[in-house]
Amino acid sequence: MNSLNVELGERSYPIFIGSNLFDDQKLISPFLGKSRVVVITNSVVGPLYLEKVKGFLGFNYDSYIILPDGEEHKNLDSVGLIYDHLLRGKYDRKTILVALGGGVVGDIVGFAAATFQRGIRFVQIPTTLLALVDSSVGGKTGVNHSLGKNMIGSFHQPQCVIADMAVLGTLPGREVKAGFAEVIKYGLIGNVNFFDWLSKHSKALLDLNHDYLSETVQICCEAKANIVSADEKESGSRALLNLGHTFGHAIETASGYGKFLHGEAVAIGMVMAADLSKRLGLLDSAEAKKIRQMLEIDFGFSVIPPVDISETRYLELMSSDKKVEEGKIRFILLKAIGTAFIEHQVSEEVLRETLTSGSQLCM
Repeated sequence: MNSLNVELGERSYPIFIGSNLFDDQKLISPFLGKSRVVVITNSVVGPLYLEKVKGFLGFNYDSYIILPDGEEHKNLDSVGLIYDHLLRGKYDRKTILVALGGGVVGDIVGFAAATFQRGIRFVQIPTTLLALVDSSVGGKTGVNHSLGKNMIGSFHQPQCVIADMAVLGTLPGREVKAGFAEVIKYGLIGNVNFFDWLSKHSKALLDLNHDYLSETVQICCEAKANIVSADEKESGSRALLNLGHTFGHAIETASGYGKFLHGEAVAIGMVMAADLSKRLGLLDSAEAKKIRQMLEIDFGFSVIPPVDISETRYLELMSSDKKVEEGKIRFILLKAIGTAFIEHQVSEEVLRETLTSGSQLCM
């Protein structure tokens, strides 16, 4: 097992990375004290891991909640189910919630923890690659609204993150692949050597080679921990983690939550961001093409945006995204693979060219 810390003063917390971590009750017990613990999972993950996690939590385990599975359920209705359970069970401010699931479960549970009795503690136990490398770390919590993704939420840091690599063995292939979009993002925004390494080992990674996966999760978690420690609430460098997300969130919202997995939409969004960077004269054409080839060929993503989303709809959704500042869309663009930056001044004419490029993105 390896561990690393997210350094946030008195709110610092560890990320434990390894295999079969649920077998070691001593790992979690220091974070629980005598608190009652409620495990919140979904209808897919629960049958696989709930019993193991009950044993992992020991005498602290008190009850569980099963949420419906899917991005379409990442809403206030699901948060309400958690509130109902906690209120009926007379849970207090010392209660600890455990998020057992992917990014959707983690975001919902984190938001419920941030708001129940004005804030209680929670623990992240991610069960998807995307959650392992990204969403479980950093304290971003929230739910979707029909008019925008993640528009309702809060920053609320977990007590710890238990990143058990063994869970990836039961993950459907589509979920595994979707997680690699967020992995590739770390290479694009700040580590060209990691980007090249991912391309070289893409087949082994998709085949869930344990050694390569462990190294990947470690690198991504270290990068995320360093970024969050420097900029917890996204006033500066943390915004770089949104590469591809402004486009991707618009695709998810316009298509109806659940049609695209988050990573699938982000993969398209990163190609759109690379295309926009190229059109603005920031990114070399060869590098833009390399980014598309990496996502499309090495990792098998579809990178062509949905044909049924109009320019007007894109602009409408992007202009209401939470990353808009003073009426201007904040784009994360690329000067090179491994060099990302924040840009507020993007010509709508050039943006429209990217939005209408379809299959010719980055070509």
